[in-house]
Amino acid sequence: MEITLLIKSVMGLIVILAVLIFLLFLPSTKKKKQVSQQKNDSSPDSPIVSNETQNTSLEYLRSVIKNKKSTTSELKNALELVIKHHGIVHEKIGERAHPDFDIYMDILFTICRHPNTNKDVILTLTAL
Repeated sequence: MEITLLIKSVMGLIVILAVLIFLLFLPSTKKKKQVSQQKNDSSPDSPIVSNETQNTSLEYLRSVIKNKKSTTSELKNALELVIKHHGIVHEKIGERAHPDFDIYMDILFTICRHPNTNKDVILTLTAL
């Protein structure tokens, strides 16, 4: 009686494993639809279009930098705007750093880990 239960359990687990492997290799059309929609959406509207329509808020520029799909030119433009409009790093407040320092540190770490960055983009932060 115990051996039959063990065999049935093993067979059940093999069936479940086979179904999961089948689902793993099943082609998904959802990813393809998302990629085509992103291409259509990103073509007409680029995050930084011209000097007149640039959004220079620090939160917007951080969102451009944190977006993993931002191109190298978008990253460079966003960093140039950060340096131009928000390039003042305040001095320490007593024993601790100014709260804005954490924002700049986050920008630095994010830009260094971004998949579309290069040495020229990172070195633009030295002007800060």
